[in-house]
This record gives sequence, structure tokens and C-alpha cells, in this order.
Amino acid sequence: MGNRSAPQPRMTLQTQLVLRALLEKPSEELYGLEVCAKAELPSGTIHPILARLESAGWLDSRWEDVDPHEQGRPRRRYYRLNPDGAARARDALAQATASRNALRALRPGIAGGASA
Repeated sequence: MGNRSAPQPRMTLQTQLVLRALLEKPSEELYGLEVCAKAELPSGTIHPILARLESAGWLDSRWEDVDPHEQGRPRRRYYRLNPDGAARARDALAQATASRNALRALRPGIAGGASA
């Protein structure tokens, strides 16, 4: 279980990509490499983000219950946004989008806006 008193994770572009991947089907569990593929980020980038989101109480994880020798691969860790985390993720993404749009309005040549 997560810690509700933990601070909100920083909304870096990479964190936003991970959240968007998890929000595609919020009730569905994804394992690490699925998150990598959906977010188009390397494993070394997404795993620290997933750990921060779990520490903040936004997502839950579990190890699959299989025998790695029988499966011929390591066990997978599955992640899913919990209902509170999904709501907080949607709010954080909306806030990040609003901030980006405000920056574009103030400085059109910055943040992906048209050149002046």
C-alpha cells in the first residue's frame, strides 16, 4: 500500500508518458516492459518512475505467481493505478497540459509553440 502523506511525484515529461500509458486502461495491470513499450521509454527510465508513483500511493504492484524455471523467464512485476492514483494522475496531467498551454501563450517560441 502507498503512503498518502507522500509528496506528489514531479511531473516530468517521462512521468507524464508513464501515467498516460497506465491511464489507457487504468483497471488493467501492466508489467514493466509493457509500460516501456507504451510510454516509448527505456526500462532504466520507467522503473524509478514506477517506484516513485508507488511510494506516493498512486499505484499498486505485485509479483506474478509463476516458477521462473518453468516459464523460462524471470517473474514479472505488474503495476496498476489504484482508483485514487488514477484520479490524481488525471488531475496532474490536466494541470501539466494547462501549464504547457499557458507557457505557449506567453512565449510562443518556447515549449513547442510556433517560432516568432
